Amino acid sequence: MADNPKNFGSAKGGNLAAAAGNPAGATAQGAFLNRHAMIERSPTLLFILSLLVVSIGGIVEIAPLFYLENTIEEVEGMRPYSPLELAGRDIYVREGCYVCHSQMIRPMRDEVERYGHYSLAAESMYDHPHQWGSKRTGPDLARVGGRYSDAWHVDHLNDPQSVVPESIMPKYAFLGRTPIQGKRIEDLLRTHRFVGVPYTEDMIENAVSDFRAQGDPESDWDALVERYPGAVVANFDGQPELTEMDALIAYLQMLGTLVDFSTFTPDANR
Repeated sequence: MADNPKNFGSAKGGNLAAAAGNPAGATAQGAFLNRHAMIERSPTLLFILSLLVVSIGGIVEIAPLFYLENTIEEVEGMRPYSPLELAGRDIYVREGCYVCHSQMIRPMRDEVERYGHYSLAAESMYDHPHQWGSKRTGPDLARVGGRYSDAWHVDHLNDPQSVVPESIMPKYAFLGRTPIQGKRIEDLLRTHRFVGVPYTEDMIENAVSDFRAQGDPESDWDALVERYPGAVVANFDGQPELTEMDALIAYLQMLGTLVDFSTFTPDANR
């Protein structure tokens, strides 16, 4: 019955009667709409008022952060990357691995059941830039460390389809043919210390020896593990010389292994 002209006329007449019965309210409403129309007709005024509203909202959200010493709560077990892991991370970034793989497990049941404990902010505190990613053509890698053997990673990098037939990942066999010397690894650690990563002078002075020791199980690597607890020492790709594949696998085998989640207690404020 809403289309009945009589009903429409009655409703309209009722609104007019209500307005006539409350002239003060009608006048106030009309004045407000007139002011709003004035703002809409003036691009400059609309821009200024919009900027004012956004500025107030930004100040309310950002200002409290200046009174916090740290927005990331430290978690036991977290440490800076070892020299070889850091070199592997740079190779990971160089090859664009972050385009197809994320390193961010969201606190959702399906992700936690598939990948493991949700990611903590502290796990990315030494990443410059972070590797959270924005797309998963391949699986999340935040907990990939220790999940597969070194041999599996070598096969996967050499020929991804040999271990995952449906994979569309390109081959990275050239990494195993590319020696890596670590000549500038000290400078790399110093650069990361400049942006806040807590590398000590001892770590920087021993960067080259630690870089080589992690890829050689026959070397004296005790000091390396003391400086970088939990660092995996291995000839990752099985070749006599240190290669970019060694560095990349060292990085992958570390991901998600530093925090002991069997004893980790979530903080309500974290």
